[in-house]
Amino acid sequence: MAFEYNTTKLYVDGKWVSSTAKDLLKVRSPSTEEIIGCAPSATTEDIDRAVMSARAAFDHGPWPRMSMQERGKYLRAAAAEIMRRKEEFGRVTADESGLAKVKNADFLVQATAFMLNYYADLGEKHPIEELRQGMMNSIIVRKEPVGVVGSIMPWNAPIAISHMSLAPALMAGCCVILKPAPETPLYAQLLAEVYDAIGMPPGVFNVTPADREVSEYLVRHQGIDKISFTGSTQVGRRIGSICGEQIKRFSLELGGKSAAIVLEDADLSQVMPGLLFAALINNCEACVGQTRILAPANRYDEVLQAFAEGVARSKVGDPHDPETDMGPLISERQRSRVEQYIEIGKSEGAKLVLGGGRVPDLKRGYYVQPTVFANVNNQMRIAREEIFGPVFSVIPYRNEEDAIAIANDSTYGLSGTVWTSDQAHGVDIARRVRTGNYGVNCFNLDMTAPFGGFKESGIGRQYGIEGLQAYFELKSIHLPGAAS
Repeated sequence: MAFEYNTTKLYVDGKWVSSTAKDLLKVRSPSTEEIIGCAPSATTEDIDRAVMSARAAFDHGPWPRMSMQERGKYLRAAAAEIMRRKEEFGRVTADESGLAKVKNADFLVQATAFMLNYYADLGEKHPIEELRQGMMNSIIVRKEPVGVVGSIMPWNAPIAISHMSLAPALMAGCCVILKPAPETPLYAQLLAEVYDAIGMPPGVFNVTPADREVSEYLVRHQGIDKISFTGSTQVGRRIGSICGEQIKRFSLELGGKSAAIVLEDADLSQVMPGLLFAALINNCEACVGQTRILAPANRYDEVLQAFAEGVARSKVGDPHDPETDMGPLISERQRSRVEQYIEIGKSEGAKLVLGGGRVPDLKRGYYVQPTVFANVNNQMRIAREEIFGPVFSVIPYRNEEDAIAIANDSTYGLSGTVWTSDQAHGVDIARRVRTGNYGVNCFNLDMTAPFGGFKESGIGRQYGIEGLQAYFELKSIHLPGAAS
């Protein structure tokens, strides 16, 4: 039975308040197509109220003036409360986003708690002031929080992706307005309950679900000091242009079209489990997913067969079934988009090897069969454009130079992998592919290492110390005389 969560209130200034909107966001489960809950849809007036609250909390409240150790206690308390309610968060994530609960959603909840604890530990060890000796005098180089942050988040892996921004921003002393996607507002309402329960000072954390028009109003708001956005490159380009006009700080984590290079010496029995994980991650609605499989021409049929057979073994079904590997796509609109790309692949001359349609046994839900195309060249649209669904292109290459050229022949540069029996040689390949995240015989996003994209995959970095530094401004205080 689907978990239901309904609220008519926004969380602003440490209180549950009514939205000025007349209508509620109705949340439809992508696996059942049924309404499972509702949440308020913020208006521009609600955004004004949230920004005013966050502005007052930052300009006059205790949060940015606390020590890192004091803020760290709140982050650890939030992590503990999320883990106390981990079953509830897992159910909500599976219900509203369609992610497999046991194999995906539950892990994302744990990752969120880890992130909060990680940044609490990191922040406490991070010096806010450093004394330097300059040419003529001593200088205090000081880090100060950037201010009020508008955190605009996507619908895939929502709780974890939100905290890629929230955890470092809060630890740095910023006040945040979280704007979840209208498809997945329920987790954010639960988060508001968490931050309320731990006694977060009023105005530090606010939640305003909203549509695109109201989201743009948040981006343009003069009371916002920085925008953190995760989502499509198209929307990121719009946000970047607005922030550029206002000289407003921004971070963008955008799309990808990552290439997995299978080298000639790869032992397919060893590498295929890791490669399949990298390809099928997060219902294939992941900007880091390995959707271009680059195979050596003299082993092309072998790689194609092994990959297609592995994809075929993945279980598509009910997100609440512990055996499910892949749930539905987020919406009917997204399924239609993916189906259009499958037709584009056929029309471009690619050979359909696996899938290509809806799942026959699943009459309800936005399911699409995992789909593998052969005989793809890198100029085809299915090889160049981000599909955000289970559609894979297996592309032949002549030699390693050709493979690297194909991998780099993309407007994106977010992730990638190489699969080989020679790890040292794999690292050499990794150094030549222009992406922000790369795996040698593995796929991973590690919260201790910077994550972000080259080219149209984004601006800025999240995770690691770099993720924390993204929420600081630097100030130089010059003192008379030499440093002692």
